[in-house]
Amino acid sequence: MSEVPLTYHISSAVIATLPRATDSVLSELAKIENVEIHGHANGKIVIVIEGSSTGMMGQCLSAISLLEGVIAANMVFEHVETGEAQKDDQRTDAA
Repeated sequence: MSEVPLTYHISSAVIATLPRATDSVLSELAKIENVEIHGHANGKIVIVIEGSSTGMMGQCLSAISLLEGVIAANMVFEHVETGEAQKDDQRTDAA
């Protein structure tokens, strides 16, 4: 069996909203898979995004920036964990 590299990306971001829209943006963020809300105050929301690639992080942040009431969505930090998983080369134990 060969090893397949795995990557796991974790990113934090700050979302700036129009004050009157913060609650609706929070509601929409809660519906997005792999997004966790960690706090909010004064029209700013701190989130964590998890995924399998930097591209996935960027796509999620782009989608968030297009939500009604969002002024800006800025990535603050990204961390990548790498590991290895066993790849099944579709072999059998039969001789």
